[in-house]
Order: sequence, then structure tokens, then C-alpha cells
Amino acid sequence: MSAERPPLVLASASPRRLELLGQIGLVPDHVEPAELDETPLKAEPPRAYAARLARAKAEAAAARRPGAYVLGADTVVAVGRRILPKAETEADARRCLQLLSGRGHRVYTGVCVIAPDGRRAERLSETRVRFKRLSEPEIAAYLAGGEWRGKAGGYAVQGRAGAFVIDLHGSYSGVVGLPLYETTTLLEGLELRR
Repeated sequence: MSAERPPLVLASASPRRLELLGQIGLVPDHVEPAELDETPLKAEPPRAYAARLARAKAEAAAARRPGAYVLGADTVVAVGRRILPKAETEADARRCLQLLSGRGHRVYTGVCVIAPDGRRAERLSETRVRFKRLSEPEIAAYLAGGEWRGKAGGYAVQGRAGAFVIDLHGSYSGVVGLPLYETTTLLEGLELRR
């Protein structure tokens, strides 16, 4: 832990978020995933869902680590108002890829930072992504690689699925799991010193 600043806590189990923070020179002092019910509320829009989960993760970790900077984030893949699951089975991933094939979708990543004094700041990154039309052999090969496990929408843009992307407007790092511009802005606004 740095003597120059309060500790930084990442309220996420995602190794991708940890790597992305490292890209901007931040290494959390603690990684504390929040165990939450991530079921969307009835008729909850994808934007609100991503923001709510990011806030809930940050609040849960802040309650366990008072006096720390806490960063919570959540990424949601949506087609219209339909929230795609974090793929836990190959069948989940197949359904997601078939739905995303040849069409556009949005990736929302909510970010919430809570400062040691209780101030909080939140942002929502929205990125539009369009996939090429996927053939059945392409879907089968992607599924066989296992990269889809635990990924929102059943894919990892930073991996082999990057070859499926025709167009991306917004934050690439937000699609991976943590929008770096928005995160840096929030942390600086709450006076986190690196």
C-alpha cells in the first residue's frame, strides 16, 4: 500500500480490469470482488443495469474497506433493450453469437468510484459494435477455443472475436471491461494521486 495516498480497491474479479488499470499505471492495493445478485430488474434498461451494478459493487467493497478509494465496474452487452448474459455454458455463448451475427449491438460499461471521504462519481461508457455475419464453422471454432466463458455477450473483443468486428464506435477498453478515459477522469476528479 502506498504511504502517499489511501489504498485503491478494485471491486471486481475480472483479470481484464486489472490489466487495463495497469495500462494507466494503477495497481490496486486490494482486489475485492463483490458477490451480488446480477439479475436484471424487471424491464430494467441495459444502461441503468450497468450503472446499478457498478454502483452496487463499489458500495459493497467500500463497506468492507472504509477509508479507501473503491472502483466498481460492470459491462453489459445489449441488442436493443435485450441484455445478453455472461455466457456460462456453450449453449449460452452460441445463442449470443447467433444473435450478434451480422448486426450491431451496444456495450455499456458503468464505472463508479467512491473516495475515502464518501464522495462518489459515476460514468457510463456506451460503445456501438457491429459484427460481420458469422458462419456456423466460425461460431463452432470460436466456441471450441473457450474464450467465451464468463464473458458478457459470449465474446472477448480483445481475443479471437476481434476478427468479427466490422465497426466499433466508442471505447475499445470499455468493451474489454473498463473505459480508461472515463475511469481516469473519475479518479482524477476525486483527487486520487498516482
